Amino acid sequence: MTYEPYPTIRLLPKISPQKLRFGFPWVYSNELVLDRRTRKIPPGSFVNLTDAAGFFIGICAFNAESKITARFVDRTEGTHIDRDWLRTKLTTALSLRSRLFDQPYYRLIHAESDGLPGVIIDRFGDTVVIQPNASWAETMIDDFTAILTEDFGINTVFKNAAGRSRKLEGLDDQNKVLTGSISGPIPVPMNGATFMADIQGGQKTGLFFDQRPNHAFAATLAKDLRVLDVFSHVGGFSLTSLAHGATEATALDGSEPALELAKQGAAVMGVSDTFKTLHGDAFDMMKTLIDAGEKYDLVICDPPAFAPNKPALSAGLRAYERVARLGSQLVAKGGYLGLCSCSHAVDLQAFRTSCLTGIGKSARIAQILHTGFAGADHPTHSNLRESAYLKAMFFRLD
Repeated sequence: MTYEPYPTIRLLPKISPQKLRFGFPWVYSNELVLDRRTRKIPPGSFVNLTDAAGFFIGICAFNAESKITARFVDRTEGTHIDRDWLRTKLTTALSLRSRLFDQPYYRLIHAESDGLPGVIIDRFGDTVVIQPNASWAETMIDDFTAILTEDFGINTVFKNAAGRSRKLEGLDDQNKVLTGSISGPIPVPMNGATFMADIQGGQKTGLFFDQRPNHAFAATLAKDLRVLDVFSHVGGFSLTSLAHGATEATALDGSEPALELAKQGAAVMGVSDTFKTLHGDAFDMMKTLIDAGEKYDLVICDPPAFAPNKPALSAGLRAYERVARLGSQLVAKGGYLGLCSCSHAVDLQAFRTSCLTGIGKSARIAQILHTGFAGADHPTHSNLRESAYLKAMFFRLD
């Protein structure tokens, strides 16, 4: 079979192609010649990218309306991006996850890191949630669904269309069951605990698989301890701690639905009698607990992204410092504090500095015990710092 060649776009003469040839996956609008011909290329189309002299660099998914105008999908000239190409990508990703995990609960596709830019797929047994956050993925959504169901044995595919990324791509925000059915929250076994994932109404895809190794580290500390899980969502750290011998655990979150799912998880695990929930603003509730003289042996704070972009960096670092200051005041002498950041714009050094500053302002002395990151089902792209977004630090306080 022969195919029509993809249209060609080119870099501006002032733009060096070196970083792109070395693997950087994005080309921004201010780096490209965007004339009338180029702007007529439909969003989601595939194009051949060349340097200013006309030498091929790679095949990209194109959207003239997006700041990230071209996203690399392949670097071999003449490749045709079709269902067979997509099947190979998905099969490669599945092979890795099948090696890593003995049960089918994981992130199957981690966007650029798995060679499918802008695409997130989380697997919950025979159900998957797909976030097609780039226009090319939206145009191929039927191919994704067919491969997942026909080749991988998936029964239900749910499209999550929420989030800022789709809006930036000019895409709709309509969630949809693409095939199969959803009857309610899905129980997910992980690290000896059970979590209830609401894939239709919960945050993101319903569960944060990226914290799996950090939950596991917290579990090594938790035996016989009293635990406080701040910004708990569905009880990731608290339920895992109970599964590994904590005497009691409290989940604190601003979302009542998330706390209800945490309670359901505790019931499934048979630990409802040692599990408590607190509903309210985390900062306000931490101050209330401090004023009441409460102390916990292990406190973990896993807040939302306070610095999702560079303009928010300064305010975000101050917020992480505040979390560390309040959290450390709730830790008993000789106890443990876990602090997490999922902010793309905050690197590890800046996060560690904010944590230690906050701990210092609470007049505590800290030992750094462990630094953690996202699990291996969230691989880091070697040329994209944003893909290494999750940081977790655990301290022992005097």
